[in-house]
Amino acid sequence: MKKGKIIGIIILIIIIIAGFCIYSYNKKEQVKEVSLTYVTAPLNVPSIVEKNEQMFTKEYAKKGIKVKYYDITSGSEQTAALASGNLDFLNAVGGTSAILAASNGVNLKILSVYSRAPQGFVIVTKDKSIKSVKDLKGLKIGGPKGTILNQLLVAALKKNDMNLKDVDYINMGIPEAMAALDNGSIKAALLAGPAALKAEESGAHVICDGKGLISGLIVTAVNENFAKAHPDLVNDFLKVQKQAIDYINQNTDKALEQTSKVVGLTKAQTEKMYSWYNFNPTITQSDITALEKTQDFLINSGMQTNKIDIPSLIYHN
Repeated sequence: MKKGKIIGIIILIIIIIAGFCIYSYNKKEQVKEVSLTYVTAPLNVPSIVEKNEQMFTKEYAKKGIKVKYYDITSGSEQTAALASGNLDFLNAVGGTSAILAASNGVNLKILSVYSRAPQGFVIVTKDKSIKSVKDLKGLKIGGPKGTILNQLLVAALKKNDMNLKDVDYINMGIPEAMAALDNGSIKAALLAGPAALKAEESGAHVICDGKGLISGLIVTAVNENFAKAHPDLVNDFLKVQKQAIDYINQNTDKALEQTSKVVGLTKAQTEKMYSWYNFNPTITQSDITALEKTQDFLINSGMQTNKIDIPSLIYHN
């Protein structure tokens, strides 16, 4: 519970320093620039296509508006920047980060689904004697806490009648977890995307992935005040997102070639990962249920203290 309070305090401090937790948008003022995140990992094909093909740039140029990209990958940093008004849109943020931020007073709305990729989140090991989740009992496992990967570990343990008390879970980033797995200081690592593929190629094997356990849900979000003041610009954002999906479906080889260059994978690796992803932006009841389960995980793990109504987070024009 203390950790949840600390996270809340940190987010609120960042918001206050940035200018106060509610950023003022004036409907009468002409918007000169729209800002959004540019996150390429683990395999964010739409973002890469949108930027390479200048889709957002061309769409907003029709209204004389420039587009500015921000390469911010940390979910907490993204939501803090959104709350302060330094960002208008989050174009790929974890469902965990969006829920945590909203529960701590960040004024955001979820616009659409960015991706679903449960198979893109895995638990891997290099120890051949470890063949199942049950074999992890009492062992050191490394991975980022408060994330989809953390949620995967909890769900996998629960399915095998275990919990986090049955393992030695160490909080570390994905690159650090990979390094720790290589040098033997941990027995298993929580990895996602290219890191998971590279770990397999270096001798690791997958104990389990997120299929049937988590949704792997990534979403897009907007500052609610910005959305209220400029619903037309929100519609333009959603329009471009759908255009990008259509482009990918019609030009898959080209889109994956662009993506492989950006994320540093071979074409074969990119194609393999792409098969794990569902980029349909429409929010379904299943997605809302998945977000509600994510909130339950955050509350039960002590990272979230204030329960919120998930359906009320969804943007409606």
